[in-house]
Amino acid sequence: MITYARPRLLTADDRRYRAYVDGFKLQRKNNKAIRPPRQRDLFGGEAEAALRGWLAPQVELDDRRIIEYEERRNKRAFVKYREVDALAVDERAIWAFEFKASRSASSLRRAVGQLQETRQILKLLRHTVRVTILLVDTGIPANAAEVDALMASDRPPSRRPELLAEVLESMPILRLVDSLGTEGDGETIDVVRFSVDDIIALAGAENLHLDWAADDEEPEEPPEPRPASSLYASSSDEESSDDDDDNPLAAALRKAGLK
Repeated sequence: MITYARPRLLTADDRRYRAYVDGFKLQRKNNKAIRPPRQRDLFGGEAEAALRGWLAPQVELDDRRIIEYEERRNKRAFVKYREVDALAVDERAIWAFEFKASRSASSLRRAVGQLQETRQILKLLRHTVRVTILLVDTGIPANAAEVDALMASDRPPSRRPELLAEVLESMPILRLVDSLGTEGDGETIDVVRFSVDDIIALAGAENLHLDWAADDEEPEEPPEPRPASSLYASSSDEESSDDDDDNPLAAALRKAGLK
């Protein structure tokens, strides 16, 4: 059984955290060839910056969005770190935000487990922990006809894409809301949906990488196994093979330019 203890919130420049990240950078750099970022990767980072700018006037964000905590199992304790895209903290509650740009509704399904773990850790600091995903829809099929057309194309995906409605129906913990003003209950995970046009309106097309044609021609790769380490970072990128949503460490290292 895994339990968590002794959480504390850190800024990204915390000395112990930086040493931990630098160690992983070096290990990854020595063990795997560096893949240059794709256009969708770059757009994901740009969308994250745009969403943080949109969020900041509405919610008082805390600079401490790195969680240091102990993971306890088999009578042993391991100090680990987890990055949250944005946090708002007051005396009674914590509000955690995940920024995600994706053309796969299934990315929400994969994100739930990680976010529930994050909520469990943060509940050691505050009784109420609200969680919201800011989802940038970069091509999730709108209906069954679009899915059928995609599967009948010359290069169909290896797995039939899910509709957002299908994911929401199968996972009651997810709740699609229109705005941040919708009252949260501290138990569900709210999803606020943005279009690419919404991000263009926030950031300007000239400041975004929007030419994804070459990325979309890349063949799918097999998903990487989830690492034993626990340097978690929310994915704000677009996954070519659905592996980065399953692999938060890969997302963190990609942001650091090492994947």
